[in-house]
Amino acid sequence: MQTKQRTIPNAYTPNWLDGLDGRTALAQEMRRRYDAFVSDLGGDDTLSYAQRSLVTRALWLELHLQQQEEALASGADFDSGKWIQAVNSLQGVLTKLGLERKSKEVTLSDVIASHQGGSR
Repeated sequence: MQTKQRTIPNAYTPNWLDGLDGRTALAQEMRRRYDAFVSDLGGDDTLSYAQRSLVTRALWLELHLQQQEEALASGADFDSGKWIQAVNSLQGVLTKLGLERKSKEVTLSDVIASHQGGSR
């Protein structure tokens, strides 16, 4: 049995998000960000495998940058070249995905089903 991680890996791996220990605040925050990101793109069921892959890459880069910025603020070593490279990478991924929200088409049966599911 593989142990779940409590931090993000130092290098991106394809299933890093699934490998986080879901009990940790980090994993819960990453799941919240993933859900918000996917919702902005029109919903998980509308995304291709490639788009979902780019979302997890964007999340990893975002958190990686956040950790680097926290290190800078605390006076720890900071490599501005690596930071700039990560910012440029994140910008490229976000540009590929699109930065604007996309609406999700909802049918009357979707609305009825959501109300029936919520009243149980």
